[in-house]
Amino acid sequence: MFEEASEVFDNMFKTSFPLTFIVFIPAVLILVAPLPAEAAHEFTVYRMQQYDLQGQPYGTRNAILNTEARSVEAEVLSRRCVIMRLVDFSYEKYQKALRQSAGAVVIILPKNMSTMPQDIVQQFMELEPEMLATETIVPVYFALEDDELLSIYTQTLTSSSPQDSSSAAQVLLHTATANGFQMVTSGAQSKAVSDWAITSLEGRLSGVGGEDLPTIVLVAHYDSFGVAPWLSYGADSNGSGVSMLLELARLFSRLYTYKRTHAGYNLLFFVSGGGKFNYQGTKRWLEDNLDHTDSSLLQDNVAFVLCLDTLGNGDDLHLHVSKPPKESTPQHTLLRELETVVASQYPEVKFSMVHKKINLAEDTLAWEHERFGIRRLPAFTLSHLPSHRLAQRASIMDVRPHVDLRKLSRNTRLIAEALARVVYNLTEKGAPGELKIFTEQMQVQEEQLSSVVDWLTAQPRAAQLVDKDSSVVSTLEYQLGRYLKDVRRHYVRADQRDPEFVFYDQLKQTMNAYRVKPAIFDLLLAVCITAYLGVMYLAIQHFGLFYSIVRRITQPKTKTH
Repeated sequence: MFEEASEVFDNMFKTSFPLTFIVFIPAVLILVAPLPAEAAHEFTVYRMQQYDLQGQPYGTRNAILNTEARSVEAEVLSRRCVIMRLVDFSYEKYQKALRQSAGAVVIILPKNMSTMPQDIVQQFMELEPEMLATETIVPVYFALEDDELLSIYTQTLTSSSPQDSSSAAQVLLHTATANGFQMVTSGAQSKAVSDWAITSLEGRLSGVGGEDLPTIVLVAHYDSFGVAPWLSYGADSNGSGVSMLLELARLFSRLYTYKRTHAGYNLLFFVSGGGKFNYQGTKRWLEDNLDHTDSSLLQDNVAFVLCLDTLGNGDDLHLHVSKPPKESTPQHTLLRELETVVASQYPEVKFSMVHKKINLAEDTLAWEHERFGIRRLPAFTLSHLPSHRLAQRASIMDVRPHVDLRKLSRNTRLIAEALARVVYNLTEKGAPGELKIFTEQMQVQEEQLSSVVDWLTAQPRAAQLVDKDSSVVSTLEYQLGRYLKDVRRHYVRADQRDPEFVFYDQLKQTMNAYRVKPAIFDLLLAVCITAYLGVMYLAIQHFGLFYSIVRRITQPKTKTH
């Protein structure tokens, strides 16, 4: 059989070269055209938040992506994957993609977000809540920039740019020859995660001097939040609050070790989970302690609850309250001692009290102390932020450089001194405001604060990513156990019938960018092949005429004498 085929092809080449040319060139083109596209790049993408809170859906509701890439400058974005860089991002461009029913949106972020200009960072921080406020079926992903991804973006931008000043032929040629990319995710459609447990931790230092001792509760939530869970590191909010709480636990555990400095206050430390989801961990902890048990420090004599939130920067310190404290109460004593320490030891700090009533009509509470206020427990939140609405409390831009270690250390000393003056009743004993308790071997360890903040910001801590077996929970439990007694875990799971919160999976996927040619390229290729075959057909049909013309042209002219 092979010998016969060889003989046929040999005869074709010897006797009919034009026919051979016609048969083989189109065959080669046809065989080459459908070769599978080569994967240009494989990279990790992080999906926008998807969750339900109190029955209200937030974020993107889709995870599947298989469509061609376009830049936002393209005129038609329908069923296309819109790629844009953070430096070019705006809410108007984002809304344009949604209005035109884009197939997906991919936002390219710099690897080191701290290098971005501050105005761009601030602008994106303010846009994150708006992006999450509206539910969308368009998959929205974030990717970290690298050389290959930047090359894909540049080529997509070139092919998508409008050719207003060019002729129709130039536009057609540009469209046909431009490189395109098919963006495909490897994951499945997102689905609700069942039986997810949010973990909180508590520990205590028991006072001395009687049974009905007053209790001071110190609280900080450890989870982070941003437009994309896998990119939410929460350095200032609330890595700073957790690191401060651990340092306060260390300092007061040393004081409570010695009989001479063992105070007549119980100190209860609570590291709460689900803080960014309306303080779900705190809510369940209060229910367990106030409704489902007969013996709890929260039921007896609570002096006040002090919540620590976003304390790693700035020279302002705000005490947020739902109800101004009355004189001769422990709450007023704390306010007075904070003012005393600031005035005597840290005059560069601007301290103020911010009064805001609890608004139960809002979907979420403003500050964590409001959870305690609803249960009629006196509570405050200390923060360097004047308002709960400021964007840095819930942003992927809240990274490690946003925490100023010197200011975090100063704020920790300030709060520790104020608390010590409360538990030891120093003002009533006539101690001057300049008196410092935490000095020399008892001073705040800046290295300890730094290591905790570094550890917390080395991993995303979104509530959807921190389960009960997470290293974040186990490490926090270990750190609390070094200084406190009776360290225990508390879990909160959503109700199966009427869940207060629902989390979804597929928050991190692998995306492939396949290099492809546009459909117009295939059309032009078909036209070229058809024209080629037509020309060859005419040449064969009129071969004699064609041959005589060629011979006449190529024949050397004879000289006439």
